[in-house]
Amino acid sequence: MPTTNLPAIRACRPAWNKGRIVGQKRPLEPKHVWAIRVRLEIAQRTRELALFNLAIDSKLRGCDLVKLKVADVYAAGQVKHRASIVQSKTRAPVSFEITEGTRIAIATWLDAPLMVGSEHLWPGRFHERRYISTRQYARLVRDWVTSIGLEPSAYGTHSMRRTKVAQIYRKTGNLRAVQLLLGHTKMDSTVRYLGVELEDALAIAEAVEL
Repeated sequence: MPTTNLPAIRACRPAWNKGRIVGQKRPLEPKHVWAIRVRLEIAQRTRELALFNLAIDSKLRGCDLVKLKVADVYAAGQVKHRASIVQSKTRAPVSFEITEGTRIAIATWLDAPLMVGSEHLWPGRFHERRYISTRQYARLVRDWVTSIGLEPSAYGTHSMRRTKVAQIYRKTGNLRAVQLLLGHTKMDSTVRYLGVELEDALAIAEAVEL
C-alpha cells in the first residue's frame, strides 16, 4: 500500500525581530547623557549614577563593566584618575580615564552601606550573585533611555560603549585613538563598530544640495 507524504505542519510563529530595530545600537548624544544624569541626580539614585557615568567613561563591554572590582578603580583612599583591566572577550588589556564627575559619583557610591566589605563595584542583591548580571545592566539602560523619551529598542548596552568614542571620532577623526580606547585588535573592527563609512557617506550626501 503506497504511503502518502503529508506536508509538514509548522507552528505559525512571528519573526523574532518583527517590529524591532535590529543592528547597531545608536550612541547617546551629549544632550541625552546630561538629561539622564540630571534625572539620576535628582532621584538620588547613587548606584545608577555611578554606573551610568563609569559606563560612558570606561567604554567597556557590559560583561566587563559589571565585573569591575572596587580595587580596579579605587586605591590609596581615593578613586583613580585612570584604570586598566583585561577584557573578557579579547584577553587584552585596555585602559580608560575616570573623569571628575564620575570619580565623585563612585566615591559617593562606595560610602553607601551596601558597599561595606564588598569586593565588586556593583554587587548583586542576592548572596548567590557576586555582581549584577548583564541582563540587569541592560534593563537599567532601557530604563534610562525610556526616562528621557527615547525609543528603547534603538539603544542598548553597546550604546553606552559607543557614546564617548562616537564624539571623539566626530571631533578628531582619529580612528587609531578610538581603536585604542575600545581595545580593538584590528582597525577594521573599529571602522565597522563606529559605522564610519556610513557616517562619512551621509555627511557627503548632506553637503550636496540639488
